[in-house]
Amino acid sequence: MLSSTLHRISSSTSSRYLPQLTTKSNLIPSIATTSQIKLLSTAPIHENNNDTTQEQQKQQTPQQTQNAYSKVTFLGSGKMAEALISPLISTNIQTPSSLFLNDVSCTTLAHVSSTYSIPNASTNLTEAVDGADLIVFAVKPQNCNVVFKELTTSLRELGQEGHPTLLSVVAGKPIKDYLSGCDGTVSKVARSMPNTPAQIGKGITVWTCTDSVDLEERNKIKTILNSFGKTIFVDDENFIDMATSISGSGPAYIFLLMEAMIDAGVHMGFSRDTATLLVHQTLLGSTMYAMETGEHPAILRNSVTSPAGTTASAIHELERGRFRTVIKDAIWACYRRSLEM
Repeated sequence: MLSSTLHRISSSTSSRYLPQLTTKSNLIPSIATTSQIKLLSTAPIHENNNDTTQEQQKQQTPQQTQNAYSKVTFLGSGKMAEALISPLISTNIQTPSSLFLNDVSCTTLAHVSSTYSIPNASTNLTEAVDGADLIVFAVKPQNCNVVFKELTTSLRELGQEGHPTLLSVVAGKPIKDYLSGCDGTVSKVARSMPNTPAQIGKGITVWTCTDSVDLEERNKIKTILNSFGKTIFVDDENFIDMATSISGSGPAYIFLLMEAMIDAGVHMGFSRDTATLLVHQTLLGSTMYAMETGEHPAILRNSVTSPAGTTASAIHELERGRFRTVIKDAIWACYRRSLEM
């Protein structure tokens, strides 16, 4: 039920200052080493059971949800929050009743609450974070400073300083901003960069956390993030901003390519449905083929490109239009903007 008390969050102007990226070596790392990046497997573990009767009984028994956290509060219930809520519930990581939604928009709260049968939603932040073990920070970057102040006040009023873990999915906000913005009321902070395919469990999330997050807590956070797809843990937070420009915003690049290819197909004479099917399956099949073979993309591209053939003509036009350079420039522009926010 929506709280009658409304708290409107005003937008704050984001800084135009472009900070210089620094690492331990004061250089931008071009390649993450094995020690810096650990790919965390998300494949479920199944026990082998040769007893057919027991296996049939398991299939007939509904899977029970054991919540990773007793209460997870979402500050912000927009598109990114919704993309994360869906797999949390569908993979039985959290029950709908263990989630609490908070947003300044009653319309947004009503939509997400009804869509996922979440009974707890409020525009009152204090009510939302009361007793929360995990607070998912999913507000717009320009609203962060205002929410920091309100969250600080709420945690102090509730006597919960230092208790909840804060998980950020906000682009461009470093961990130090959460620690300073919340004025010591939070010490356990995890910063992550998921992407929109997380909504169907096919996303990729890069994340890191403060040293105050112990191993048990890290495993719980990993459980939450694993429901979105695959995860990569990084020791150096600078890799989060880099991931924002590749995987975080990456789906938009793919959708733009998809849109252009579909429109070209329609222009040639295909129906839009047929052109869409052709493009969808081509992109999906090519990605799966590349992952399955493990070959370098250049080798795969050459295997499709015959001398003086149709594909060679198309590649020539792409290269003449600086296709590679435009893609790289776009990714760097996204990265720079991530540092500005």
